[in-house]
Amino acid sequence: MRDFFHTVKFKVLMALVVVLAGVMTYAAANGRLTAAPQELLGAIAVPFQKMATAITNKSEAFVNKYISIDKVMDENEALKKEISEMRAKMTDYDKMKAENEQLRKAWGILEENPSYEVVNANVIGRDPLEKYYSFTIDKGTRHGIKVKDCVIGSNGIVGRVIEVGPNYAKVSTILDPSVSIGAIVSRTRDNGLIGGDAELALDKKCTMTLLARDTLAAPGDRITTTGLGGVFPKNLIVGTVEEILPETSGTSMYAVIEPIEDIESIKMVMVITDFDQ
Repeated sequence: MRDFFHTVKFKVLMALVVVLAGVMTYAAANGRLTAAPQELLGAIAVPFQKMATAITNKSEAFVNKYISIDKVMDENEALKKEISEMRAKMTDYDKMKAENEQLRKAWGILEENPSYEVVNANVIGRDPLEKYYSFTIDKGTRHGIKVKDCVIGSNGIVGRVIEVGPNYAKVSTILDPSVSIGAIVSRTRDNGLIGGDAELALDKKCTMTLLARDTLAAPGDRITTTGLGGVFPKNLIVGTVEEILPETSGTSMYAVIEPIEDIESIKMVMVITDFDQ
């Protein structure tokens, strides 16, 4: 029993008695003894009420904060989606703009050559191991395309059809040594043959052979088709002369030609299925 007077419980009990006695004394002195119990309860309850209010306010602030974060994250995702859609539209716009430019140039070729019967086609496949950049298009016999038909871009010659199915065709480009085109130097009127070369094809260039030893052709000269042979129409642009070099035999010269079309990455072509000689 003696040990109880030294415990924390006893000390707390004594503190409460002292507080209670103080409240009762204050109430008696001010004539408010009958209200003392309520005031005592109020004095005890107020701190807890303040604590509860503070906890409630902080809880509400915490919840509101995370509700706001979720809202911001949703808005952020919506903005990301909108930006992605806008980028896609810009890409489509640039693609359409490029296609329209190609079609405009191609229309110029057709206006100058009203006898051409053409089929527009898209490049749908390339063999990454094919060193002469041959490709497959999405049109075939159902559209009137035949083997040996001439294939052009919006600027000039690309190659010829070497294989055809009902709804596809394979095109061999002017970088391939198997392709041979009668050509002429526009400025000097020198004649020769356009053909591929395995080494030059690495740089996406081809050759014009059988030039006269005393040719006046020079870098920058434009090369066009002669129409000889009946496969390629005349006056289509092949490319420009990059340099003139002597053949190994020494009896003639040849020109390194930069094709007018981007053979490696062309995406739209026209197949000339018929034309007047």
